[in-house]
Amino acid sequence: MRSIIFSISAFCLLFLMVSCGKNSTEDKDHLVFRYNESANISSLDPAFSKSQAIIWPCNLIFNGLVQLDDSLHIQPDIAKSWTISADGKTYTFTLRNDVYFHKNALFGKDSTRIVTAPDFEYSLKRLRDEKVASPGGWILQTVADMKAKNDSIFEITLQKPFPAFLGLLSMKYASVVPKEIVETPGYDFRAKPVGTGPFQFKLWEENVKLVLRKNPLYFEKDEQGVQLPYLKAVAVTFLPDKQSGFLQFVQGKLDFVSGLDPSYKDEILTQKGDLQPKYQNDINLITGAYLNTEYLGFRMDGTDKTILDKRIRQAMNYGFDRKKMILYLRNGMGTPATSGIIPAGLPGYANLKGYDYDLQKARKLIADYKKATGNSNPTVYLSTNATYIDITEYLQREWQKIGLNVQVDVTPPATLRQAIATGKVSFFRASWIADYPDAENYLSLFYSKNFAPNGPNYTHFKSAAFDALYEKAFLENDITKRNELYREMDALIIDEAPIIPLFYDRVARFTRKNVVNLGINPLNLLQLKKVKKLPDHS
Repeated sequence: MRSIIFSISAFCLLFLMVSCGKNSTEDKDHLVFRYNESANISSLDPAFSKSQAIIWPCNLIFNGLVQLDDSLHIQPDIAKSWTISADGKTYTFTLRNDVYFHKNALFGKDSTRIVTAPDFEYSLKRLRDEKVASPGGWILQTVADMKAKNDSIFEITLQKPFPAFLGLLSMKYASVVPKEIVETPGYDFRAKPVGTGPFQFKLWEENVKLVLRKNPLYFEKDEQGVQLPYLKAVAVTFLPDKQSGFLQFVQGKLDFVSGLDPSYKDEILTQKGDLQPKYQNDINLITGAYLNTEYLGFRMDGTDKTILDKRIRQAMNYGFDRKKMILYLRNGMGTPATSGIIPAGLPGYANLKGYDYDLQKARKLIADYKKATGNSNPTVYLSTNATYIDITEYLQREWQKIGLNVQVDVTPPATLRQAIATGKVSFFRASWIADYPDAENYLSLFYSKNFAPNGPNYTHFKSAAFDALYEKAFLENDITKRNELYREMDALIIDEAPIIPLFYDRVARFTRKNVVNLGINPLNLLQLKKVKKLPDHS
C-alpha cells in the first residue's frame, strides 16, 4: 500500500495540477487521464511494441503513415493520401508537411523539425536491422524496396501483392522515429522516446509510473478546428495485481480499467454481463467485439498418439457447452466459438457450421476410438496458466462425462509460451489477437511455412490443400473472392480440428462517469486524443 500512496503523491508533485484534496485552490484533476498497467512494460520504442501493454503508450506517443478508426477502416495519419499501382505491388504515400517531432535539445536550435519521407525510410528499414533485433520486422516480409522519392513522397514496393498490407502499416511497429536522436551515442531511446503523437514523454520510473504530457505541436484537430488532445497529461501506474488496480479504480484514483479478471468480475458484473447496481451511478461499462479468439491447440506432429487421432479432437470439440461456459465463467463476455478460428467482426467470418454441444456425438466418437485402438482409458494432458484454471477445470469435468480423462498442468505464462513455441507441450491453452484487420492474420496460424518457433503455427498443422488456398488468397485483390477463399480455409480447419475454439472475446471497458469520448474498437487499442474528463465536483 505504501508504494500506491507514493505513486499517487508523486503524480501530484509532478503535475502541480492534480488535486489530492478538497483544499486545493484549483482542481484540474480532470485534465489528467490515469490507468494502471498490470503487465508492466520493457520499452517505449515502437520497434518493440509487441504487447498491448507497450502498444498503448506507443499509440499515444507515435504516429505512422496510416491509422485505424474504431471501425478498423484505414485512415490517413502522417500520409495524407496514397495510391496503389494496378498490379498491387507499389504503394506511393504523400506526406503532410505540418507534422513535427516532439521537442528535444538534440534537434538543435529549434528543438524540433518537420517529419519527412526519409524519416519513414529510416524508421521502416530500422525494423530489419539485425542489430536492432525488432520483433516487428515480419510486417515487412513481403516488401522488396522502400525509398523516399523526395521530402514528401515515400514509396514501398512489394515482392508480390498483399491486400492486407495497409493494415500492417497501421501497427505501431511502423511508427516514424528521428534518426539523429535514435542514433545519438549514449541516448536511451527505449526509455526516452521522441515521437509525433498527441502526448509526449515526460517521466518513466520503471515498475512505478509513466507520465506523458500534451504535445503542444500536435497536428490533428477536431471537427470544430480545436487542436487535439484535450487532456493535459496521461499517468500510468504499474501495480502488478489486477485486483489492487481495480480497487484503485473503484476508489476514484484511476479513470479506466480494461478487461475482466476473475479476481473482480463477479464484484462488478452480474452473471448476464450488466454492471452491478451499486456501481451504476459512478461507472460506465463499454463493451464491443474484440478480435481475439481463445482456443486450445493440439501439437499435430508431436508424440502424443491420443490427440493425433481426429476422433479424439472432434469429440472434445463437441463435448462441452460453450454457451454455459461463457454465461457462468465469463459473465456473458464473449461469443461461443462454433464457427472456426475467424472471429465475428472480420471480413471472411461466415458463421460457418462448426462444433455445437452434442454429447451423443462426442460419446460415440470416444467409443469408436476405444474400440478401434483398444485404449480403454484415453488420457490427454492440457497445459495452461493460472488465469485460465476455472475454464480448464470446467472442461475437465465435461470431458470426463464423454469418457475422456484430462490431466491439467498449470504453468507460469512465460514458461508456457516458451513450451508452446518449442513443442514441449502436446495440448495447450492459447489465444490470438488480431495484429491487423484481415482474416489472413488468423489463417496464418495454420500455414505450414509458419511453423513455430519461427512463425505463429504453434500446432504444426500441415495441409497441402490449405497451403494452396492460403497462397492463392495472397494473389486475389477482389475482396469478395478473397473472403470466399478464407471461408474455405476456415472450413478445412474446422473439419481437421487442430484446435478447439472456445470463444470470440468481447472488450469490457470500465470508466468513471466523468470520462467521455473514450470509444471502443475490436483491437482494444487505447486512443486518448479525443477523450475529455469533466470536472468532478462531488
